[in-house]
Amino acid sequence: MTYQEFVCAIEKRMNQKLEGGIKASQYTTVKNNGKVKKGLLIEAPGVNISPTIYLEEFYHRYLDGELVDELVQDILNFYRIVRCDRSMDTNDIEHYDTIQDKIVFKLVHTEKNRELLEGVPHIELLDLSIVFYVLLDVNSQGTATMTVNNEHLQYWDVTADELLALARKNVTRLLPAELFTMQQAVDEILRAVPGKRKNLLIESVTEADDFMYVLSNPIRSFGAACIVYPEVLDMAGQVLGEDYYVLPSSVHEVVLVPASKGMKPEDMNAMVTEINQTQVAEEEILSNHAYLYQREARRLVMQNSFNF
Repeated sequence: MTYQEFVCAIEKRMNQKLEGGIKASQYTTVKNNGKVKKGLLIEAPGVNISPTIYLEEFYHRYLDGELVDELVQDILNFYRIVRCDRSMDTNDIEHYDTIQDKIVFKLVHTEKNRELLEGVPHIELLDLSIVFYVLLDVNSQGTATMTVNNEHLQYWDVTADELLALARKNVTRLLPAELFTMQQAVDEILRAVPGKRKNLLIESVTEADDFMYVLSNPIRSFGAACIVYPEVLDMAGQVLGEDYYVLPSSVHEVVLVPASKGMKPEDMNAMVTEINQTQVAEEEILSNHAYLYQREARRLVMQNSFNF
């Protein structure tokens, strides 16, 4: 059974089991880096918030021998956990004064997201771009978000620079930066439940040396954006005590390595590129090279700008 055939089979079985007018339908979306993903959109009557459940993980389980009926039951159980029983007031989103405290940002690769960036306010940073979203909800199952697009700016009557100034305040409150050792990161991975997204660059490190650090946010979602937070790179420099490399593990976190302990820049670039190509999901890749934070200059530079 191909993936498309699997999606059709799951859609049919789900609609046979869903009750109360709830319907499942195929939904296709373009994620980060232009990655197209297909899943099931499950809509309940009278509720304007509908979860999309992506089925790639379930398809792999099917290929490993699990029965479709067993997978459908797991999907139903998951839906019961993440479903929302009441509608969101869309008037809140239309009015800037009621939504501004929830506006935050993430980092994406500029070149790989040209199509996305045409429709959303953004600010470029080296080869990356800062894009904005509204953090509607955070719970144990994940987040509910809404991307800020150019139309929002028009009826909010704000600029991208004004959004950035606001969002930099919001992230320190809603998604504060966390800096922790590589060993702590490895321990977190070992405690992770099966199926939870893992930090593959961290897993590739054979020795969890105490001079290496991971920078992310508490929910480990789009935590690479912490490198844009006010004073965070300066404070990390105080901890490391010198200039340091910033390795983009994924859009969710970065790894910090003191310059005196790192490999040659070209070797680190090669490591990051290889891991991205072989282990990191396409939609979670941030960049294929290392960066360097220069403490005295208080600036982040790309690998080809390193000067030793």
